[in-house]
Amino acid sequence: MTLAIFFTVFGIGLGLSMDAFAVAVCKGLATPKVKSRHMIVVGLWFGGFQALMPLIGYFVGATFSKYIEAFDHWVALVLLAAIGLNMIREAIWGDDEEVDCSLCVKAMLPMAIATSIDALIAGVTFAMDPDINIFIAVALVGAITFLLSAIGVKVGNLFGARYKARAELVGGIILVLMGVKVLLEHTGVISF
Repeated sequence: MTLAIFFTVFGIGLGLSMDAFAVAVCKGLATPKVKSRHMIVVGLWFGGFQALMPLIGYFVGATFSKYIEAFDHWVALVLLAAIGLNMIREAIWGDDEEVDCSLCVKAMLPMAIATSIDALIAGVTFAMDPDINIFIAVALVGAITFLLSAIGVKVGNLFGARYKARAELVGGIILVLMGVKVLLEHTGVISF
């Protein structure tokens, strides 16, 4: 994996992790006294699903990549832009959902799945780039999400909901820009 590809995957991972970060902030808000255990459990749930979903998306995308090779860069742009624009919409107009402080499977599983659906779609775009090592990519996305989710729990507990919308806005902008970068690289406008 080249340095340019690494930074592209890092940027995508950062953008994808913003939903999980925002929900982790809400978890921190709902938790009276945050302990290391809370941060680790939330980080493992969100980071684990953010790593699993692009892996699934990658194998689905790899199955169909030969059929969409000619226009894969457009697919990547549309998918990443759609995810990013949805995150920007949620940041601007809000989508306040109730989050409790429970760390049980019943509470965490739906949130982990909901925050990682975007990563499933991003995994499809990973399959379209032969230079991406999927195992390094999913490890990076999972690690970024783990770290930011663990931090998000603490941030939510310390600072409140003030940063939730900003995190989603920044994540959305990053994903849209990554989609534009993929398009510009494949059309030869820029090269790394």
